[in-house]
Amino acid sequence: MTTHQGSKPLTSKTVENMKPGSPDRSDIGEYRGLRVSRGKSGRTSFYYRYRSPLTGKLVQMNIGRFPEMSLAEARNQFLILKEARLSGMCPANEKKKQIEAEATVKNEEALKASHQGFSVKKLIDLYLEEYIEDRKTPDGKLVLGARKPKGQAETRRTLESDPIRGFGSLEANELTRQMVVEHIMGIVNRGANVQAGNVLRELTAAYEYAIGLGRLPPDFANPALLAKASLRQAKVKLTSQKGKRALSDRELKKLLEWLPGSIYTPTQKNIIRFTLWTGCRTGEVCVAEWKDIDMEKGTFHIRESKTGAERSVQLPKQAVEFLRFLRLNTEKYLFPSTKTKLPIQQKQLTEQAWRMRKNGKMLEIDPWVPHDLRRTVRTGLSRLRCPNEIAEAVLGHARGGIEGTYDLHRYEAECCEWLQKWADHLDGLI
Repeated sequence: MTTHQGSKPLTSKTVENMKPGSPDRSDIGEYRGLRVSRGKSGRTSFYYRYRSPLTGKLVQMNIGRFPEMSLAEARNQFLILKEARLSGMCPANEKKKQIEAEATVKNEEALKASHQGFSVKKLIDLYLEEYIEDRKTPDGKLVLGARKPKGQAETRRTLESDPIRGFGSLEANELTRQMVVEHIMGIVNRGANVQAGNVLRELTAAYEYAIGLGRLPPDFANPALLAKASLRQAKVKLTSQKGKRALSDRELKKLLEWLPGSIYTPTQKNIIRFTLWTGCRTGEVCVAEWKDIDMEKGTFHIRESKTGAERSVQLPKQAVEFLRFLRLNTEKYLFPSTKTKLPIQQKQLTEQAWRMRKNGKMLEIDPWVPHDLRRTVRTGLSRLRCPNEIAEAVLGHARGGIEGTYDLHRYEAECCEWLQKWADHLDGLI
C-alpha cells in the first residue's frame, strides 16, 4: 500500500477529508509511526507501524477507528504503545496475549455457566437413564441398558435411597471428597456396610460417566473416587462383616416387651415376630406369599433360599394363630407395604433401626441388626439342648461332606417339635 509522506503533522481535518482508497497518511515528529488509512469502503483506521524489538520485523498494529477514536486519542494511545516498544516489548504481541487471555477467561466462564444447574440428582438420572436402564430412541427402537432388569432396579434403589436423599440438590461440581466420606461413614455407622460399599461404587461410576460426556469441567476430580481412596487408606470395611451378635434371654425379654409400643411400623413388627418364631432370613420373610403358607400342615414353603434349595419351614402354633389373624388383613403377600401393596424391602428394617437409635427411641440394649434374630434362634435352640443337626435343619443350612451326601433326612418332625419348644420358651420370657 502506497503512503503519502507528508511534511506536516496530521490534523483532524486532514483525516476527515481523506478519500476512499487514497494513500495512507503519516504523522511526524514525536508521533512518527502513527499512520491513518481509509479503505475503499470508506473505513478509516489509525495504525502504529514499528519494528518489533523481538523479531526485528516491521509490524503494523491497529489502534482504533476514526471518528469513534479522535486523532488526539489516537496520538495518546500511540505514545503509550511507543513507550512499551522502547522498553523492549512488542505491543502487537502483548495485545495478542491479552486477547487470548480474555478469550480463555470468557470460555471458562461460559463452561462454568454451562455446568450450573447440573445437580447431583441430574447427574445420577443421566447415569441411570442413559446407561444403566433400558431406553427408547426417538424412532421407538429399544436400547438395552448395561444391567439386567433386576440390576437396573437395584442400582436405582441404591442411588435414590442415599445419595439423592443426602445431597441430590447440590451442584454436581460442588460435591467434595469430604462430603462423600462423611455420607458413606453415616451409612456404615448405621450398620449397613454393604449398602455403603454399593453407594460408593455406583456414585463413583455415575460421576465417571458424566465426566466422560463432558458434563463437568475437564479438570474436575471425581469426589467419589477420591473418597474411595480416603476410606481405603483409613481401612474402612465396606463389605459384609461376619456377624457374632445373638440376643440373650434377658435381651429377648426386653425386646418382646418393648416391641408392641415401639415406632416400628405394624408390618415391620410382624416381620420381627415371624422371624423370631421361625429362624428364617428376614429377606425370605419379607417376600413371603400366601400361596406358600399351608395352614393345615402348619408350613411355610420357601421356593428360593440363599442356598438355592427349596424347603418347608415348620410353624409353631403361635405362628399359625398369628397368620390366621393376619390373613384377614392382607392379600397376595404376608407383609406388604401399605402404600404399594408390594413386599417391603429388607433394608427398611435396618434403616428404621438406625433412625430410632439416632433419635434415642431404640431399645436400650447393645446394637443389633435383623439378621441377628436368626442367629438368636439358632443360639437359643442350643441353649434348650436341641441336637445340632436339628438346629441346623431348622435354619435350612445345607450339610456338607459325606453326611450331606448320604443323610437325606430332612428332620421335619423334629424341626416342628423344637420350633414349638422355642416359641413356648419365648412366651415364657414374658
